[in-house]
Order: sequence, then C-alpha cells, then structure tokens
Amino acid sequence: MKNTAQQSGVTFKEKAKKFYVGPVPLPVYLTLSLVILATALFQQLPVNMLGGFAVILTLGWLLGTIGANIPGFKNFGGPAILSLLVPSIMVFFNLLNDNVLASTDILMKQANFLYFYIACLVCGSILGMNRIILVQGLMRMIIPMLIGMICAMGVGTLVGVLLGLEWQQTLFFIVTPVLAGGIGEGILPLSLGYSAITGLGSEQLVAQLIPATIIGNFFAIMCSAILSRWGEKRPDLSGSGQLIKAKDGVDMSDAMKEDNSPIDVKLMGAGVLTACTLFITGSLLQYFTGFPGPVLMIVVAAFLKYINVVPKETEKGSKQLYKFISGNFTFPLMAGLGMLYIPLKDVIGVLTWQYFLVVISTVFTVIATGFFVSRFMNMYPIEAAIISACQSGMGGTGDVAILSTTNRMNLMPFAQVATRLGGAITVISMTAILRMIF
Repeated sequence: MKNTAQQSGVTFKEKAKKFYVGPVPLPVYLTLSLVILATALFQQLPVNMLGGFAVILTLGWLLGTIGANIPGFKNFGGPAILSLLVPSIMVFFNLLNDNVLASTDILMKQANFLYFYIACLVCGSILGMNRIILVQGLMRMIIPMLIGMICAMGVGTLVGVLLGLEWQQTLFFIVTPVLAGGIGEGILPLSLGYSAITGLGSEQLVAQLIPATIIGNFFAIMCSAILSRWGEKRPDLSGSGQLIKAKDGVDMSDAMKEDNSPIDVKLMGAGVLTACTLFITGSLLQYFTGFPGPVLMIVVAAFLKYINVVPKETEKGSKQLYKFISGNFTFPLMAGLGMLYIPLKDVIGVLTWQYFLVVISTVFTVIATGFFVSRFMNMYPIEAAIISACQSGMGGTGDVAILSTTNRMNLMPFAQVATRLGGAITVISMTAILRMIF
C-alpha cells in the first residue's frame, strides 16, 4: 500500500510539473501567485507597471487556462469569455481592493499598454501575413466579404429598427462590433476611433461594444458546427477543408505553410520598433487628416505589405512579436479589460432580447451571404460560409474556435484574411461614416 501511495504521489508530482498555467509550470505558478496574492491582501503592490503586470498576468493566465480545459466550453471561446467576465464580476462584488485596481489602472490606462498591444497585433498580423495569401485570398474573399458586410449591416440595422431600437445605436454599437474582427484588432481601435470623434471615454465605449462581439462569436461557432455536419451529408457542397475548387488550378499549399523557424530576439526587437513607428505614423497622419490614428495605422501596414517594400527580416520580426504578444498577453489583457473597461452593471443593461436578435441576424446574414456568393467565385460553399463566420468571431481566438470546431484548421490563412482585413475594412468605413454623421 505504501509503495502504491508513493507511486501515485510521484505520478501526481509529474503531472503537476507537466501542467502549465499559461506558459508557467503549475508549481512555479502557485509559488509566484501566492506571493502576489499576499502582497495584494496587504495592499503593498507597487502602483506601477510591475504591479499591473503581476495582477493581469496571474489572473489572465489562470482564467485562460481554466477556460481552455472545460470540455465543450473551450470550443466556444471559453478562455476569452472567462478572462473578460470573471474580473468584471470580481470588481462588481468588490472582491478586488483599491491597490490591485490602481496597479492595473496605471498599466492599462496611464502607461497605455492597450496601445502597445494594439500596435503589435495589428502590425504583426498584417506584415506577417504571407503576401500570396493576402493577394489570392483577398481576390477570392473580398467580394463575399464586402457583400456579406453590407448585407449584414443592412439586415441587422433593419431588424433593430423593426424591434424598436434607434438605427444609429443598432448600426454603430451592435452590428459594427460583430463585424469588427475581434477585440484586440477590432473593438479597441474602433473604440479609440469612436472616442476621437464623439469625445466619449474609450472605456465607456468598450463596455458597449464588447457584448456584441462575444454573443456574435457564440452564434458563429454554433452555425459553423452545423455547417460542418451538413457538409458531411452533402459532400457536393463541401471541399473537406479545401476552399478553392481544384479545377481552378490555384495552388496555395506553399503559402499556407507556417513559419516554424526559431525565435530571433533581435528580430523581435526590430518588430517592436516597427510596431511603434507604424502607430506613431498613424498619429502623425491623424494630425494632418483628423482621421483616427489607430485606424490609419491599419491602412499604412496593409499598404506597405501590398507593395512589398518591407524587408523580410522586419516582417519576420513583426510576426514573431505578434506571436509572443498574442500568445502571452491576450488573456491577461482581457482580464485587465474586464476589471477596468467592462462595468458589469452597464453590460447587463444592454443585453435585451432585441439585442440578441440583432446580433444573431447579423451573423446569420454574413454566413448565408458567403455560402451563396461562393458559387460564383469557384469556391466550396461550406468552406466559404465557415470562413465568412470568422468575420463574426473574436479575432484570432474566434478563428481558432470556429475552425477547430469544424476540424478545418488548414483554412486559418483565409480566416485571417476575412477576420483581419474584413475587420479593418469595417473599422475604417464605419469610423468614417460616424465622422461624417457626427
């Protein structure tokens, strides 16, 4: 018996060492988090970036890991949802003291970690995208993407008006965030653009925009799962993971290969400078044009990628920085957003049955448009519809959830085109329309 207990004890220790919370082994995470928790209870956390990082990293990694290990829920954006909602609930019930909130506030708001995150993700995702995919994928997806976006905005707004909602509120604060391309690359730049135009605080706008993205992500995943099952029964409609029909003769296999080369810290350093420079370029253009800088940053990055003038080393560094930031700071950032930007009382206030119906009608229109338009673009309808669903997901997190649910992860490059560029087009066009109306 004793020997069995020892064996089981060793097995447990081995499992604990192999289990990671975020990028940290469980025993190490428990040790570090206990120190931070004790310091927070005595309200001795440094009110600077170090204290802020300690709070959001320990909380975000924990919630992200829990969400990723809940069966079923993990396929519906569980890590992102928990990382957003749990901190908001903790603030609502006063479970976080002033020291914790002050440390987080100085990192997220005063030090503008939000801006740094946005710059790294937007620039890295666009500059790091394979140019063949950007050109070929854009050529294939731009028509269903644009038609779907226009139809979804029209149908969603019409449904909202018929249900008694104001068209401006419906279009700009319910329909648009569903199609904005996620939180980091969509909602945050959109909120900054709205803030620059309306004068309202970005945190207030984020709280109004995020619920539509979360609900849209849920419905997009469910629709994609149904489409995948339908494709099994109707093989004539499905390419079994292939988007473009074989007779077209377009070979995207080389472009779809992932770069698995070792991380180069020097190139990542160049990626930091590139992201900062592009963000500052957007700010400079804002000075001359009056158009929101974060949105102009997207335009500049996409233009540079299209004309192919950025050195390959710089693109690689931006891509590696994107992977590092998105892989380590996404859920911590969402935890910070939940604490500071999502007042639970305000979020609950917007969640009415009319709100749900508007979001659902928007997502359904995007997916249906992709399905039917694909017939004229020599694409498989099921795959095109699933990629169109990614327009309604929570950025990269939504793409992974949708494609993993449908067992079509090889479509990730096309999903990125739909999500990133579709979201960028949505953010740019709707910010411009709001500016003209306002």
